[in-house]
Formats: sequence, C-alpha cells, structure tokens
Amino acid sequence: MKGNLKREIITTSDGSTTIHFPEIDEHYHSKHGAINEAKHVFIKHGFDHVLATKTIKELNILEIGFGTGLNAFITCLEAIKINQTVNYVGVEAYPVAIDEIKQLNYVAQLSEQDFNVIFDAMHQSSWEIQNEISPTFLLTKRKQFFKDIKDQNHFDLIYFDAFGARVQPELWSVDIFKKMYCALGDVGVLVTYSAKGSVRRAMQEVGFVVERLPGPPGKREMLRATKKK
Repeated sequence: MKGNLKREIITTSDGSTTIHFPEIDEHYHSKHGAINEAKHVFIKHGFDHVLATKTIKELNILEIGFGTGLNAFITCLEAIKINQTVNYVGVEAYPVAIDEIKQLNYVAQLSEQDFNVIFDAMHQSSWEIQNEISPTFLLTKRKQFFKDIKDQNHFDLIYFDAFGARVQPELWSVDIFKKMYCALGDVGVLVTYSAKGSVRRAMQEVGFVVERLPGPPGKREMLRATKKK
C-alpha cells in the first residue's frame, strides 16, 4: 500500500520529522513527536526493559516496519553508550527512498552529529545481508512482507511499528501475532504504540501476557506483550 500513496515530509510536535500519507492521514511516526515516541515506546519500554530484566550478551531485535530507520538509529546510539551488542533485523516491504531519508532531521534533533555517518550507513547498507554499522550494532534489512516472516524462537525483543490498525487491520491480526510469538524466544517481549482493544485481544489469543502501559505524547496507553516460558 505504501508504494502507491502520495508522501510528504512533515515536522512533528517535538521538532523531528516524519513521512505523512495525506490520502489516508497516516504517518510513519507519531505527529505528536517522532523521536519522543521512539524513545518512550521502543527504548524505555522495550530495549531498557529487556536489559533490566535479564542479562543478554547479544540482544536480538526484530523491527516490524524498518521505515525511516529512526528506531534502529536510536537503538544503535543506546547500544554504543552502554557497550551492548545488538543484532538488529528490520523488515520493510517498501523501503524509503534515499532522497526522502536525506530530508529527515533525526541526527540534528538528537544532537548526535558525530553519528551522522552511522545513520547514513544504515540506509546505504545492502539489503538481505548482515552489515556491521558499529562494533556493537549489526543490521540486517529484509525486504519482506510481514506475513512471510518465518523466524522461530530467535528474538529477545520485537519493535512492532506497523501502520495503524485503522488503515491496515490485517497487520494487527491473530495470524500476524502468531508469527511474532513464534519468532520470540522464551520470555521474549513485543512492544507497540498501539493500545486498541482488538490488538490486545489478538495478542492474548496467541498466548502473550499483555500489559497496558502509559503511552507516549498524544496517546494515553501503549501495549507490551511477553511470551510465556
């Protein structure tokens, strides 16, 4: 769907940019703050939570919707700061064009100009192979539809950052969450910005233990799901 829609770069409430699809009024990141959402949902309640609950030599992360690379970039910065090895797999059926990536201001908004080369490397690196972005961050980008994911018992953490259920309900179905459950190892964690009741029930149906957590700016709640032992 993304490939057929008009796209525009907009500035969100925290000053960071995102890509907007005006025909369906959907965004890659929250209009209330792209960076704030990424830090709150995926870093605070995902990355930090997992590392606080168990010791992991190499943290395996799957991102559902690599998109602009914002979540991967912030995760890489965090991994460098704490010297945590991360194997990161980003799945994206419709890669963002480089000319759009150049219009995004994440490096400047994060005041991380020294790491501009890392953000560029993430987007210039080859697809379908593992790339060493930094000594602590290995990135594999897979051009793949979510329904075709077949990983088994591998990931410690999933960033579920698909287009919203309002516009693509099929991405938030029981069938997709079964694939997510299977892709996680024991006590693996999935975090998402969504808090819809239908999403929570789909997660619970496949066996996840689901928590409602305070949401990022502009959202009252978000969800974190943990795979049972």
